[in-house]
Amino acid sequence: MTRLARSITPLHATALVVGIIIGASIFVQPSVITGTVPSLGAVYAVWIVSGILTLFGALIAAELASAYPQAGGVYTFLRESWAPSVAFLWGWAMFWTMHTGIIAVIANVFARYATYFVDLGPNGTKLLAVGAILVLSAVNYVGVRQGSLVQTTVTIAKVVAIIAIIIVAFALGPKTAIPTAGSAAVAGAGELTAHSFALALVAGLFAFGGWHMVTYAAEETRDPERTIPRALAVGVILVTACYVLLNAAYFHVLGAGEIARSTRVAADAANAVLGHGGAAITSAIVAVSTFGALNGVILAGPRVYLSMARDGLLFRWAAGVHERFQTPYRAIALQAIWASILVATGSYRVLFTRVVYTEWIFFALMAIGLMRLRRRTDYAPAYRVWGYPLVPIIFALSSLYIVANQILSEPKESLIGLALVAIGLPVYWIATHFSFRSAPSPTPDVKRIANNE
Repeated sequence: MTRLARSITPLHATALVVGIIIGASIFVQPSVITGTVPSLGAVYAVWIVSGILTLFGALIAAELASAYPQAGGVYTFLRESWAPSVAFLWGWAMFWTMHTGIIAVIANVFARYATYFVDLGPNGTKLLAVGAILVLSAVNYVGVRQGSLVQTTVTIAKVVAIIAIIIVAFALGPKTAIPTAGSAAVAGAGELTAHSFALALVAGLFAFGGWHMVTYAAEETRDPERTIPRALAVGVILVTACYVLLNAAYFHVLGAGEIARSTRVAADAANAVLGHGGAAITSAIVAVSTFGALNGVILAGPRVYLSMARDGLLFRWAAGVHERFQTPYRAIALQAIWASILVATGSYRVLFTRVVYTEWIFFALMAIGLMRLRRRTDYAPAYRVWGYPLVPIIFALSSLYIVANQILSEPKESLIGLALVAIGLPVYWIATHFSFRSAPSPTPDVKRIANNE
């Protein structure tokens, strides 16, 4: 049996965490947060608390990855802590909407910003988005080393660009009347309440999305029991620092009211400092940033489908590993085809917006699952999350709040999203009773393989 190549180094893993999280959200999301909470101190608090909650989730995933350093990440954690059916629902939602939907969304954002320089029209923009998916899928098809190299290179470039934005903003930007931490940031925003802070927090957590995806490739990571926990911790802390400093730069250049009204805060800040040329610079930075995030998401997803096929919950041939490239090439191709269809038809918008919130149900189950596993005598992680059991409890409650908030805010759309996920249950029954189960490929003993390498 051809094995996956163990090529992801600590630098590559950290770049994967940072590169996936920093997409396009930080260039627009500050407007939502600044318009929701009324004081500068509250704005910073939202970003810091969002970073802390993301770190909690990352530490939970780190412990689970150290116990189960296999391809699949969250899928594997749910299978081991709950049941194969729960894990299947995660993989089911990932393939049809959540993960491929993210690929489609990011590819579309990349194409929109890239076409700032050459107007291709609506069809040309779609074609560019599909082309980006296919090109990056091809890169990851020929080797995880190549995909990791692209990820690391682009991530370094985007972090350097963010640092440059911060330096230029403070060095050359106009000094606006920045409110103090306790004063109103936006006139008429009202008093800070628990509800408004929670709404802003949901927006902040959205900008941290994708932190868990590095665990999908644990089987291809060198010394995963140590590398993944460190990559998650360092990556999330680095992203949080970038986000807080970027917001400080935005406040330094623009008034709080202008930030709240802006639909493209990064471009407006660049224009305030550099004139109309700032829009071109911002478009280039966002294009590079989304290109890197797109590569990371494309790299991560197929490892889940590979693990599902090994468990007999997907067609067996989807577990194929390329003899030469040592990559899950069939799973990569499946993902590329479906994501391209979502882009071409535009259907990802409806599916993604209805289903994306449901991932927080699985995050809550992952945190609770950690506590279930801690009671087992055969559970032996190489890393244990600090602050146990407070950290998983806080993270689980926060995840459930996000779900409840979404359902209460948009009950009809939310129930449709839940129904789309629940459709996976009869499919799971079919998979476990008929052809999918025939002679499934065994999951390799990755700890033994790692020790022998």
